[in-house]
Amino acid sequence: MPELPEVETTVRGLAPVLEGQAIARVTLRRADLRRPMPHDLGQRLTGATVTALGRRAKYGLIDTDRGDTLIFHLGMSGRWRVDPAEILPHDHLVLETRAGRRLALNDPRRFGSLDLVPTAELAEWPAFKALGPEPLGPDFTGAYLATVLDGRSASIKTLLLDQRLVAGLGNIYVCEALYEARIAPTRPGGKIGRAALDRLVVAVREVLEAAIAAGGSTLRDYARPDGELGYFSKQFQVYGREGQPCACGGIVARRVDGGRSTFWCPACQK
Repeated sequence: MPELPEVETTVRGLAPVLEGQAIARVTLRRADLRRPMPHDLGQRLTGATVTALGRRAKYGLIDTDRGDTLIFHLGMSGRWRVDPAEILPHDHLVLETRAGRRLALNDPRRFGSLDLVPTAELAEWPAFKALGPEPLGPDFTGAYLATVLDGRSASIKTLLLDQRLVAGLGNIYVCEALYEARIAPTRPGGKIGRAALDRLVVAVREVLEAAIAAGGSTLRDYARPDGELGYFSKQFQVYGREGQPCACGGIVARRVDGGRSTFWCPACQK
């Protein structure tokens, strides 16, 4: 599933094509993805001008001058295609601008979603209302983690994946950040000291920023809007490297918790 860096890369790829542009035509090629699309989506977007693009957690945001925000989630296999030569069977939404550009939202598995919400009500939208702070934002600090993890016995990896505590973190980047911070993924969150939490915040930011710079991680279906693949997977230190040597001389291990694989080095992550 595309995680925060992939969604951020997608938004940045769409911005030069959409920002400041009027939407001349909207074509919905099916009525639903993971859930039904807004029945009036085409009517509300046609003729609107895109004023800004952004991201919240793993959702992309497209604001318009009509006071609406198109919210997209890429699901398991979704991606935007810019100026495609042809429209493919799994291109479920097609936007055409007055400048002659065309964008297609492609989602073969249809696990993604599209919603259109009044921009002023975004914070109260059910999927956003309970989200924690953005890991790249100013509110994600060691002090914040110390407060929300106090007394928690669940593993630090499980807690970092809780979107109510931190918005947008996913399995791949949590594994990599815990490795960079030299913290075992199984450690109880409430037992981690402040110095280690400060290291963890720095590690999370550095891993996410490096992944965004590399265009995200292509493991199966994901590609950037320009069709290029994400290359951060070539920088993985532990993820997907079970049985391979760690830089410290240890061997990368793997365990499965709740259907998710956790990769870490028992020798240097304590």
